Formats: sequence, C-alpha cells, structure tokens
Amino acid sequence: MERLDAEDTVLAGGSRVHRLQVATPAQPLGHLVVVADRALTDLERVALRRAVTAVALSISRQQAVSAVENKYRGDFLRDVLLGRAGSEEFVREHVAGFGWDLGGPSIVLVAQLDPPPAGEPSGTVEEQRLWQERFADAWRQVLGGVSRAVPVADFGSEVVTVLPAEGSVPGSDPVLRLVRTVAGDKGGGRRPFSVGVGRLARDVRSLPESYAQAYRAVAVGRRVRGGGTTTWFDELGLHRLIAMVPDDMELRAFATDVLGELAGQTEEAAALRETLQVLLSTNFNVAEAARLQFFHYNTIRYRVTKLERLLGPITSDHNLRLDVAVALKVLEVVGG
Repeated sequence: MERLDAEDTVLAGGSRVHRLQVATPAQPLGHLVVVADRALTDLERVALRRAVTAVALSISRQQAVSAVENKYRGDFLRDVLLGRAGSEEFVREHVAGFGWDLGGPSIVLVAQLDPPPAGEPSGTVEEQRLWQERFADAWRQVLGGVSRAVPVADFGSEVVTVLPAEGSVPGSDPVLRLVRTVAGDKGGGRRPFSVGVGRLARDVRSLPESYAQAYRAVAVGRRVRGGGTTTWFDELGLHRLIAMVPDDMELRAFATDVLGELAGQTEEAAALRETLQVLLSTNFNVAEAARLQFFHYNTIRYRVTKLERLLGPITSDHNLRLDVAVALKVLEVVGG
C-alpha cells in the first residue's frame, strides 16, 4: 500500500484503487483500500469515510483492551521472574487463566532493542514507545504461531519470553529460529535487537535465576560481541563468571588496580590494551603479534617494554599475566 501515493490511482487496464488512511489523532493505523472498475460516486466516498471512522474506533477499542490485558499479564510475569508472585501452585493456576503453561522445565529469553549507532538520532520518547510496542507485538505474533501457551510480555525496555526446555541448549535451533523469524518480516526486524538466554529452569522457583542470567547475557553479549546477537549465559565463558559479580564498581576497581592507566579511556590506553590482548593470545610471541597487528617488530618490542614498565614483569610472571588477562575481560563486561 505504501506505493500508492494518492487516494485514487488508476491501474493498468483501467481499474481504480481508492485508498483512505485509517488513523487516530495519535498514530496511523493502516489504510482502507477499495478496488473498482470505475470512479466512486460522492455518496460512496462519504460511505468510505464513515467506514474509516468506524474501523479506527474499532481498532482503538481493541488496542485499549489489549493494552490493559497485556499490562496485567506482564505485571504478573514480572512478579514471577522476580520471585514475588507466590507459591508455585498459585503461579501455575494463575497463568493458566492467561492460557499460559509453566508446568515444565523452561528457559527465559530477554530481548532488547539495540540503541542507535553513535551519531544517529535516538528518536523522540513517543517514537521509542512505538518502536517498543511494535517489537513486543512482533514477538507475540511469532510466538502465537508457535504456541499460545508460551508466556511473553513487554516489560517496557525489554520483551521477556519463557520457552519450553527444548530450546535450552546453547545454539539450539528453536531459539535461533524464533529470533530469525522475529527479525524477519514480522515487524521486529524494523530495528536491530539483541537476545539473552538463561539457563534451564526446572520449575517455577528457578525462573528468577534464569531471568537474571538472560538479562545479564543480553547486556554482556551486546557489549562484547556488538548488537544484533543472541547470547546464551552458558556461552559467556570467563565473562559468565565476571557477570555473576553484581557490583560493577568492584569489578572496575579490580581492573584499575591491575591495569593502572591502561584501564583509562584514552586512545593510547586502548591501543596498548589491544596490543596486550594480542600478546597474551600469542603467548608473548613478539614476531607473531607484530604480524597480526601489521606493525614492525621493533614497534611491538617497544610496546612490550612499555607494558612491563606499566604493569610489571608480565613476560615472566604467569600469575601477573593471569590477573591482566582477567582484568581485560572485566573491561569488556563493564566497559573500558
């Protein structure tokens, strides 16, 4: 319909397409399109405009009812995932009233829209709200085609889904298929997003832990791998261990203690950290590090000397080398 630039368009063969926008004062809702083999009379145009008004009112009423229902369901699911919804028996009975099933092992997925790249406008508050609504609608639509018993809710800044246990294995097809479908032609693909997947929750009481893991996985995965990624908590490796430390200030303090001025935000510090990471990955093989970074051998030798002056005997002290390697991973998690 976006290709029709006017209310009346004549197609090849003489047919006419009559289009009227369906909208509320707050947002466009769609278009009412009529195809006829002649121009519409004035009376027919009046009837179409009245039909547009009726459709807009009907859609607005449905949206209002759905918004209330979705908020109620979302608030209860949030309570479940924060461990404050009550007993397991009560939770299962309550969500059954929504048509949801939490009767078996499951995993929690957290999906968040990625922030716009640097330099691009972030959109107005109203635009951000509409993006989030469309994103949540895309997840509901896709999951509705899989099973309406799967809990899914919009938490405002994230969409949370509780999937059956078949999607619990890292890299598993059910999760990846779901993400690909949402990112496809169902509406969620209009803006890039990232997903975090928690560990298997064997019962309702384990869901808060899986939710916390999924929430952490999406944040760490985006920071380490970039946007548009799906990250399983169990795939984080050392990042997983670091992510389990709740105090970012303590993590940053550790990185600063170990790395000193290398933990800073300057371009020089970032360049030295990059060289340091390459040296660690090559077991301080200077020639190999120079080749990987496209630097002269003497340039890397100079940087090794500078790193030892800043950090200590990193080429010979394996305990120090381990501390430095962990500190670099910490900066990947908390930002550096």
